[in-house]
Amino acid sequence: MKVILLEDVKKIGKKGDVVDLNDAYARNVIISKKLGVEATNKNLNDLKLRNKHEEKVAEENLENAKKLAEELETKKVEVKLKTGKDGRTFGSVSTKEIAKAVKEQLGYDLDKKKMHCDVPINSLGTYNIEIKVHPKVVAKLAVHVSES
Repeated sequence: MKVILLEDVKKIGKKGDVVDLNDAYARNVIISKKLGVEATNKNLNDLKLRNKHEEKVAEENLENAKKLAEELETKKVEVKLKTGKDGRTFGSVSTKEIAKAVKEQLGYDLDKKKMHCDVPINSLGTYNIEIKVHPKVVAKLAVHVSES
């Protein structure tokens, strides 16, 4: 019996796969636990439509991420850092502070966990931060650190 899997099933297949199973196993385990449905013509057409819709949504998300990356690369964020007499800084700038500054200054809500900087930001100047806005898109944002 051919079955369309609705969820990932160990050693059988992933969600959306059409697999050929023993009739008894398909009816008594997979279909009864709602892990899959029988692969009728209607269900196969529904699967094709769902896959097309998911591809379209994924493509739109990728395009939006590319636009966001282009916008971020043209912008600059200002972060204040406390300094001493000789221009030496106290502490460093964290990704949490950068995310907060981006939200306040640019209006974008970015995840601090997706930000990465090669060097620690513990002195005044301008740094380029990499932000992963999509699994396939990485944006660069200029962060200017000045004294408060």
